[in-house]
Amino acid sequence: MTTPWSHRYAQRTKSVTSSTIRELLKLTQRPEVISFAGGLPAPDLFPLEEFETACHRVLSDAKAGPAALQYGTTEGYAPLREMIARHTARYGILAKPENVLITSASQQALDLIAKLLINPGDRILVEAPTYLGALQAFNVFGAEYVTVPTDDDGLRTDLLEDALRSGPKFMYILPNFQNPAGVTLSLERRRELVALADKYGIPIIEDDPYGQLRYEGDHLPSLLVLDRETHGIRGDDGYLLGNVIYLSTFSKTLAPGLRLGWIVAPPDVIAKLVQLKQGADLHTSTFTQMIAYEVARGGFLDEHVRRLRMFYRERRDAMLAALDEFFPRDWGVSWTRPQGGLFLWMRLPEGVDCRRLLEAAIKENVAFVPGDAFFAGEDEGRRYCRLNFSNATPEMIHEGIRRLAQAVQAQIEMGEHGEYAIHPPSPTLN
Repeated sequence: MTTPWSHRYAQRTKSVTSSTIRELLKLTQRPEVISFAGGLPAPDLFPLEEFETACHRVLSDAKAGPAALQYGTTEGYAPLREMIARHTARYGILAKPENVLITSASQQALDLIAKLLINPGDRILVEAPTYLGALQAFNVFGAEYVTVPTDDDGLRTDLLEDALRSGPKFMYILPNFQNPAGVTLSLERRRELVALADKYGIPIIEDDPYGQLRYEGDHLPSLLVLDRETHGIRGDDGYLLGNVIYLSTFSKTLAPGLRLGWIVAPPDVIAKLVQLKQGADLHTSTFTQMIAYEVARGGFLDEHVRRLRMFYRERRDAMLAALDEFFPRDWGVSWTRPQGGLFLWMRLPEGVDCRRLLEAAIKENVAFVPGDAFFAGEDEGRRYCRLNFSNATPEMIHEGIRRLAQAVQAQIEMGEHGEYAIHPPSPTLN
């Protein structure tokens, strides 16, 4: 509907669309629907008692209580920034607290990065597929895209050099248990990526929300660490010369409702991001930061992450087992087998469209996210689905995959009888 405001919207709003995932979640609120749609951590694993205790401890303290309800510095609560710097150092990411900016979750970090770096028409190199939220953040500022496909070992670095010759402003990469595909960039490809970034002078935004949720295999060094090695950087001060900006979040390890993330970057980058954040929200909630610090400190976060790994591995295994049980090989359906994270990625048979399949799946009371939402314009995404396994019990996963198999089988049979064709995206999900 046109309103008196419509003609006053800024030009940049023309590229803004609703999140497919946010809109889809509205359709899956019925209790009978088993949803594999959202990237939702399991609510039954939230540390409620620890949060209750932390709230009481902070608010009952004569000094901390009033401070928690007061304005704070834009950079973030100093003890929390110090804790993040200590924690990341265990993974080789050597940074000082002044290299850390607390954000209102990773989504604000992406928005600030976009504000800082993107002019209308700038090309951004992204994986195909890539995180939908990043595309949303970048689109607002008029980004155009150069895409490089992924496979089971992550970004196809053998195809990267040609893409870099087009001169992208930066690369946006999710190396660990990528959203949506669940794949992990191999060590060899990480080294190739960092070397090519150095050769062509293209910086990297490394988004790592899932890195701690590894269920098998060995930890792989971050792109930031490998970039330091490539440049022969030693010590904390040398970090200032890095070619990688690193993002992460507490949303997958403590609770997404905290809306707490962080950026690790050289001080001059942090200074500009601080200026941009001041214009957005002044600072992230002081109360939330102090509570998160109280909950996470003293070794609890490490203990909690170990518990998450155990539960999520069981659920991942349940989904893989159910897929093996209900999807015969001759259907032509395949899927990734993630070593961690929250998602796996399903490839549908030729001629089966993810949007049409979603309509059939909803009728079977099961939901997923259509794959085309994760591509920067490619039609190939219409043959993919993202499945989340963290927010359902093994029993629900088994039943949900059975229902999904029924919907896929019906679509395959429709195609065999000539009754099915690729349809345009459903307008209710755009």
